[in-house]
Amino acid sequence: MSYVAIADRDHEQEHHDPQTFITKYIWSQDHKVIAVQYGLTAIFVGLIALGLSAMMRLQLGFPDEFTFINPENYYQFITMHGMIMVIYLLTALFLGGFGNYLIPLMVGSRDMVFPYLNMLSYWVYLLSVIILVVSFFVPGGSTGAGWTLYPPQAIMAGTPGVDLGIILMLVSLAVFIVAFTMGGLNYITTVLQARCKGMTLMRMPLSVWGIFTATVLGLLAFPALLVSAIMMLLDKTLMTSFFMPAISSMGTDPGYTGGSPILFQHLFWFFGHPEVYIVALPAFGIVSDLLSTHARKNIFGYRMMVWAIIAIGGLSFVVWAHHMYVSGMNPYFGFFFATTTLIIAVPTAIKVYNWVLTLWEGNIHLRVPMLFAIGFIFTFIHGGLTGLFLGNVTIDLPLSDTYFVVAHFHMVMGVSPILVVFGAIYHWWPKITGKMYNETLGKWHFWMTFLGTYAIYLPMHYLGFAGVPRRYFAMGNTEFLPESAQDLNAAITISALFVACTQILFFANMIWSLWKGPKSDPNPWDATTLEWQTPDHPPKHGNWGHELPVVHRWAYDYSVPGHEEDFIPQNVSADDAPAGREHGGEHAIVATKEHK
Repeated sequence: MSYVAIADRDHEQEHHDPQTFITKYIWSQDHKVIAVQYGLTAIFVGLIALGLSAMMRLQLGFPDEFTFINPENYYQFITMHGMIMVIYLLTALFLGGFGNYLIPLMVGSRDMVFPYLNMLSYWVYLLSVIILVVSFFVPGGSTGAGWTLYPPQAIMAGTPGVDLGIILMLVSLAVFIVAFTMGGLNYITTVLQARCKGMTLMRMPLSVWGIFTATVLGLLAFPALLVSAIMMLLDKTLMTSFFMPAISSMGTDPGYTGGSPILFQHLFWFFGHPEVYIVALPAFGIVSDLLSTHARKNIFGYRMMVWAIIAIGGLSFVVWAHHMYVSGMNPYFGFFFATTTLIIAVPTAIKVYNWVLTLWEGNIHLRVPMLFAIGFIFTFIHGGLTGLFLGNVTIDLPLSDTYFVVAHFHMVMGVSPILVVFGAIYHWWPKITGKMYNETLGKWHFWMTFLGTYAIYLPMHYLGFAGVPRRYFAMGNTEFLPESAQDLNAAITISALFVACTQILFFANMIWSLWKGPKSDPNPWDATTLEWQTPDHPPKHGNWGHELPVVHRWAYDYSVPGHEEDFIPQNVSADDAPAGREHGGEHAIVATKEHK
């Protein structure tokens, strides 16, 4: 696929630079500005969710000490924390933030194929965030149905935020999906149609592959969430019975007949498990690029890594019901979904092996991005191993409603992707801003965050084995729980508050960098990918000046024998530098030894 229609017609296109502050920074159609808008909005709403989790931990660690946290507030905090972190932070940040910034630069395009639609996608996303935040301030407050919004509880009297709270949540989700669809169609079309000359699919960096595949998953999975949100909205407002069975509420008949709460669970988790990989696959790709760049070694088994990403994406659609073992599933279905859950671990394990082999005998530079990438490998392996426990029906049933699930989910879906987010920001910060940050402060940020999260979630696995139930506002005098459980909860709370406060280091570092940080080199990491080869630093509107780049090699020519430097950019021709062995090769270990 070396012929690219849009790239071949680049000389025919007119490129209009924005002329005013508003068109440059507010109603901007520049993918880089839109990426920053996505990132800042997602981080803002993520900080709200972080504050909610801190209040939840205060209640769990020190019950009855904080009178402003009552049971209704607690369940609202749980719901909003979970939904914000999974949807409005991680999905928006990986696809809207990193996807927007990296795709055109990494594939050698001037911008997204549909810049105006790209601009609209951000503003519709912002609208969804505003609707969500408004739900905190309506009568009754935000919904407290739990982040999975299971009916019939979600829209029945007695649940916090049962009136406007749940309605605004469902409307916000629907609006978010519209925004994602606008952006997603842009990402896919740009990757398929706007790559520069020589940028074949098998020369694309793995970051692009991860974001591209995750976008395909989202376009296939988000419709399930959209229709379930609309159907529940109709159940709530028009008294339809898609999900609401014939039921009595506080001695009265609300008028529902014949709906199926289990149908909602199937729709939600048909979206919900691919959503795990909508977040994970971009993280996999970004980590691969960080490891290769900072280990000065080509990625081990590039083609295998690409096909593993695709395989994980496909298999993610046939494992959803392992979240529903406790719903009363036919044993044959339980066997099927347990089997597919174990199968999806195979391509995931391939990626882990390839990351480790990329590091093996590499010239590892333990800079801040590399620390976060290696930290991700640790947390992801630990979280993945506990997933093997929960993928088996007989083990999942007793652990499903305990803190073991909370620990597993946060290690895989919380800590791991957040480490990648930090690593990616540190890695591409010089490209985005033209400034360098304080390396020492960045390393303090890593170690305090990494060790602090282990102090939170490793003990939480023990709480799960001890039978401590999740979702409880207070345990009370529960005789089957050991006394150590409460002491451990208090210690976990202290660790959680420590990690939350640690993030001040990150923001202080970034603000200092913008204000007083030294100017960075155009390519401070000696990276090979195209985003580091732009004629301007940071790149201007249109990215590439008068001529688009031409790609002559894959994205991982590090430590190539016969070349003076230990990297060869993708746009350097074979006449100017020796050709490496594309898609992995046995020269890598020998070459790395030569450059040590």
